[in-house]
Amino acid sequence: MIKTITSRENPLYKELKQLATRPPVRRRMGRTLLDGVHLCEAYLEHVGNPVWCVVGERGERNPEVARILAASAARQASCIRLPDALYRALSQVENGVDLLFIIETPVKEQAGSLSQGAVLLDNVQDPGNVGSILRSAAAAGIEHIYCGMGTVFAWSPKVLRAGMGAHFLLHIYENVDLEALASEAKVPVLATSSHASVSIYEADLRQPVAWLFGHEGQGVNDALLAHATRTVAIPHRGAMESLNVAASAAVCFFEQLRQKSH
Repeated sequence: MIKTITSRENPLYKELKQLATRPPVRRRMGRTLLDGVHLCEAYLEHVGNPVWCVVGERGERNPEVARILAASAARQASCIRLPDALYRALSQVENGVDLLFIIETPVKEQAGSLSQGAVLLDNVQDPGNVGSILRSAAAAGIEHIYCGMGTVFAWSPKVLRAGMGAHFLLHIYENVDLEALASEAKVPVLATSSHASVSIYEADLRQPVAWLFGHEGQGVNDALLAHATRTVAIPHRGAMESLNVAASAAVCFFEQLRQKSH
């Protein structure tokens, strides 16, 4: 059954608007937003029902949106229809398809020491970079992501959009003490550096490793870098000093995948 809300004064609509526009409210309520067909489809496939499936009247006329709405309703998910003007106040996506899910934000308890392939993110602040790193990690078969203090919240709507559904294939840990994690790691911890003497193409990456990436401008902080097993370089030509952190991560992940494949 789909519930129609037409008033801005409706208590549920007010709650939806706060969730859509105020990050502290999302944190307090332990909920976040998935905006668009791809993310909502991925959630239904890999996780399950949302707390609410919200659709605008215009979106309901889109065949893909109508299909997701029908699938959500058939699975007894709570579905809400909004007039276009009310829906636009919720969505952060221009020219979107007027479909969003409200979901419970997953919380993963960190379990034990670092003993498998992983990604460690130290103070990576750009949502697009974090989302791209998660997407590349999932594509390369790396399942564990450890976000240190200062790294943007992995379940924010902007990171979710950049991740394109990768979140639902990963184990993501927030507010991790990366120094403690790296110091007790049972797998090599590798950081990239333009000053390293060994390139990623010379390093043996056939074993599980933990990739360590830092702030877009400052890199990994020195105290944490001291716990890295080694640093490796990504060779490149031209006048650019370094690559974007998300690009660097993708190069590392897929070089490791190439080596494992051979």
